[in-house]
Amino acid sequence: MAFLIKTMIGNPLSGVMGGQDKAEEETPKDPAAAAGMTREEYEEYQKQLVEEKMERDSEFLNKKAERATLRVCLRDKYRLPKSEQDENMIQMAGDDVDVPEELLKMVDEDATEEEEKDSILGQMQNLQNMDMDQIKEKASATMAEVKSKAEEKCSVM
Repeated sequence: MAFLIKTMIGNPLSGVMGGQDKAEEETPKDPAAAAGMTREEYEEYQKQLVEEKMERDSEFLNKKAERATLRVCLRDKYRLPKSEQDENMIQMAGDDVDVPEELLKMVDEDATEEEEKDSILGQMQNLQNMDMDQIKEKASATMAEVKSKAEEKCSVM
């Protein structure tokens, strides 16, 4: 009931001022008041936000450097050209870049397997696994094909 009377009668001074007081009262100038906090709480909140952002950025930079380190390892392994972008990323992160041990183990295992395959013993093992009959058939088919082509082109044979 009081609300109804107040809205009907209104504030007698509001007509004199032109309604500017309501607009000023509704929009507080202080962002802390707008957020419903005291000034100290608001400053602490802002500091916390900045610290969290810095922490997230450092973790993100570290992850990017780890990936760059792994790419450098793989480029070294496969003798691919180096990327300056990866090297710059590693330098930006500093010395605290650690590639996960599992990934390093995988790269090392692949490297040892490649070395074994490249060695003479690895090549000999590959020869043992091959089917000699199949190789003989392929060689004889190739020789027969070369001979027939030579006979077609050469009038002496």
